[in-house]
Amino acid sequence: MDMTEATTAIEQARLSLLVRQIRLEAAGINSYELVDPDGGELPPFTAGAHIDVHLPNGLIRQYSLSNSPAERHRYVIAVLRDEKGRGGSKALHESLKVQDVVTFSHPRNNFSLGGRARKVMLLAGGIGVTPLKSMAHALEEAGIEFEFHYCARNAGCVAFGTELAGPWKHGTPNFHYDHGNPADGLDIAGLLREHGEGTHLFYCGPAGFMQACANAAAHWPAGSVHFEHFKAPEIARPASDAAPCSFAVKIASTGQLIDVAPGISIADALNAAGVRIETSCQAGLCGTCKVRYLEGEVDHQDMILGDGEQQQWLTACVSRAKGPLLVLDL
Repeated sequence: MDMTEATTAIEQARLSLLVRQIRLEAAGINSYELVDPDGGELPPFTAGAHIDVHLPNGLIRQYSLSNSPAERHRYVIAVLRDEKGRGGSKALHESLKVQDVVTFSHPRNNFSLGGRARKVMLLAGGIGVTPLKSMAHALEEAGIEFEFHYCARNAGCVAFGTELAGPWKHGTPNFHYDHGNPADGLDIAGLLREHGEGTHLFYCGPAGFMQACANAAAHWPAGSVHFEHFKAPEIARPASDAAPCSFAVKIASTGQLIDVAPGISIADALNAAGVRIETSCQAGLCGTCKVRYLEGEVDHQDMILGDGEQQQWLTACVSRAKGPLLVLDL
């Protein structure tokens, strides 16, 4: 595939969706119902999937789909306005209006239910509820038993509270409020102390919540714990593990060599050289910039690629080379 074909494929993969409804779901949280402007069905998605939102100011941000995958007539996302963030949530809150037609990506999933669980534990921290709510719908429709634990500051911070309260035939909703002191909230360590045979855990939320869940489930069997970060955690990297400061990438289809300087991402270097790579999170969380590589050793710094995928793919926003050259399948 040449560069023109790649650009065309990216553009064709986008959706123009109508903002049909905006609802205040909780303190600082709006939900957005998105539909086809002509009333048609939307591309299917699986629980845990997200879509990229192309904002009017040029920013691209990703948000999890929160509704049931069985609903083909709409997508629903929920967005917390983060005053300390990078500006995406504020721009979305301030710019999107009912009846706007906005560009979105097709759904992608780095956090799928998968597996053959007998029972599922869903742990949500704050706005991390969005992908887990979609999972709850999917589990309910599949007849799989689940527990849903939603941790928030107080009842006013709970999004989709009425819907999550049920009734559910196969799930048990639980709401936990810490009123600003995590010690007064859910005892995550106690909840996850025992692992029931065939039980899988899925969790999503802010950094402190994610670390508490990881610590509490550290003894669970391999393959039974699944999670998604909204923000890349800080990871201490020994000096001996540091990748070379600079390297080159080669475009397999043309032979073009592009230098990647210290402090510059592969994605930025490619775009500066006229090789278009779409990016979004810039943190190795969303998969927007995932690229196949053919040669070279990669220093993977993403949070989404499994061991098998890392043998063929890299995330151009954060991955580096461990050697002088990477050959990309572009």
